[in-house]
Amino acid sequence: MKNPKVASRYAQALFDYASELNQIEAVKGELQQIIQVLKENQELQIVLNSPVIVPSKKYAIFSQIFSESIGDTTFNFLGVIIKKKREPAIAAICEEYLKLYNQAHNIKVATLTTAQPLSEPLLTKIKGLLEEKTHATVQIKQLVDPEIIGGFLIKFDDNFIDTSVLSKINRLKQEFAHNIYQVNY
Repeated sequence: MKNPKVASRYAQALFDYASELNQIEAVKGELQQIIQVLKENQELQIVLNSPVIVPSKKYAIFSQIFSESIGDTTFNFLGVIIKKKREPAIAAICEEYLKLYNQAHNIKVATLTTAQPLSEPLLTKIKGLLEEKTHATVQIKQLVDPEIIGGFLIKFDDNFIDTSVLSKINRLKQEFAHNIYQVNY
């Protein structure tokens, strides 16, 4: 997205309006649905980003896809976005709204990367430790990346915890590369 401020301003406007109507939860669910549809449908993303397709056609496409499954507040808001020719920013606006929702409800999203999927008891323990540290409700997005070999990576807010075996190997490589006590044979 060229201008991230656009997404945050539209998301804030929608959040404030949904708050006035006591529909914050409903709008959140509908925006999650829109994000999911956009992720699953590459053609729809191409249509939204196309400057050749007129806004009325984009509105008709959105109407066919979402008119039955989302409420009037969200649907009318999408109509405004399309009318203002901001439709390439729809996904970013939805993501920003979810961030606002999380801030309002003291929810932190942590990304946990491991070499193999973790068991539920271990995930629950990690979640508990993060909640204790942040004093917030924590949602964990678990990613699996076999390249880290072992250990884990956790990202939340401005924090990054790296206990992966790969990073330890890389640190050792750097230490050996800069070792001033090399013996010449």
